[in-house]
Amino acid sequence: MAENQLSSIQHIVQVMLENRSFDHMLGFLYQNKTGPGGQPFEGLTGSESNADAAGTDVLVYQIDIGQAGSYFMPGADPGEGYANTNAQLFSSGSPPTPPVASNTGFVTNFDATIAYDQRSGRSVQAGTTASDIMGVFGPKALPVLSGLARGFAVCDHWYASVPTETFPNRAFACAATSQGHMNDSVSTYTVQSIFGLMTASNLSWKIYGYDSEPLTKANFPDTSKAPATCFGKFADFQADAAAGQLPCYSFLEPSWGSDGNSQHPNYDVALGEQFLQQVYEAVRSNEAGWAKTLLIITYDEHGGCYDHVPPPLGATAPDDSVGEFGFDFTRFGVRVPAVLVSPLIAAGTIFRGEPGGTPFDHTCVLKTIETRWGLRALTKRDAVAQDLGAVLTLTTARPDDPLAGVTAPPASGPNPAAGEVSHIQQIQAQLANDLPVPADQLRSAPVLRDQHTPADFESFIDSRTSTWEQAHQQHQAPSR
Repeated sequence: MAENQLSSIQHIVQVMLENRSFDHMLGFLYQNKTGPGGQPFEGLTGSESNADAAGTDVLVYQIDIGQAGSYFMPGADPGEGYANTNAQLFSSGSPPTPPVASNTGFVTNFDATIAYDQRSGRSVQAGTTASDIMGVFGPKALPVLSGLARGFAVCDHWYASVPTETFPNRAFACAATSQGHMNDSVSTYTVQSIFGLMTASNLSWKIYGYDSEPLTKANFPDTSKAPATCFGKFADFQADAAAGQLPCYSFLEPSWGSDGNSQHPNYDVALGEQFLQQVYEAVRSNEAGWAKTLLIITYDEHGGCYDHVPPPLGATAPDDSVGEFGFDFTRFGVRVPAVLVSPLIAAGTIFRGEPGGTPFDHTCVLKTIETRWGLRALTKRDAVAQDLGAVLTLTTARPDDPLAGVTAPPASGPNPAAGEVSHIQQIQAQLANDLPVPADQLRSAPVLRDQHTPADFESFIDSRTSTWEQAHQQHQAPSR
């Protein structure tokens, strides 16, 4: 095996998008389960299926991007959370013993989800049916994500850290634990995160929101108390990258609104493609910095989108936290897309780490940071995780650009979720509302209950966070 070049990396950049499975985004990246040079690839053959409520098999199929509305597929927000994930994996809201998945409940669960969304007034694209959950994007539909996966490295065995929704998985991505929490009702945690660990070792980091305040800023004590210089927006990331001033670790967030680029179903996937191209172009904009950068593209969870690979058992519980719903944290979540980008990676790499090693999950990024800069593990989960250094096999940076001539696609057709306030926006607004600000500074401030549109929520989040930052700075200022 070629020598590991992780020691030459000075900047690790991670962008984490929303709620798509591996098969849904990259299942047809390589045909017939074989990649370049005969490498095995755990993709789709086209014969995979799930039964519908009538017992009829529904085959997986490639979404026709020539049809209006194709980039808003699967047309409704599939079922999320622990019970829905169990239903998709085991055809039951509770796992069997042992919890060996068949991945055969996606169509029937999506059928129930569509009915629920329609009853509750949530957005559903006209004509959406349960079989749409078997629709997946082919490489031509996603030229940026697929181009990066082919041009550098794709991880075809990367799993969400837990079989549930967004916030527990993002907690694992940042702190290697969700402290027992298994749903989005809790979005703040009391443990040290990778950001606080790096601060303690005088290592630089920065969290970048897209065009609003970063959500992750409010999730952990060591981020909520960090100085303003540790945060920015995407324009700041682009400027920092161009100037060769990226920190050791950059964590990028998308825009969370229903008209944003997070790729959360049923939002515009094409906008996410455009965002990924912007990220890639930014890290390439400084030649010296590009040669020392590892870009990691991940998705926090599968979001109810179809995947045919049963999640593995044998995960390591991170700590002694008692899991909600009786979950013991010894199995992984559903497989999600993961793409590794660096000029020190050989084109066409399919990367799984060491044979027999712990399966990849979100804590692999933490382990990579810890390995690169000699940091301790945060929990038992990242202690046993594999780092990603072995993918960096080239001693000289490649000069080619796999996305040369590639243009991110536009979407066509109306956005079915237009005007809908996203779930994450609602949570972020509540987090901002809970920030400790003296009452005299809130006399003329907007009130959360009066916010109704996505723009209202974005304005509230930015305004309340700015007010809190000013109060925080005044409190910390030395008295004279």
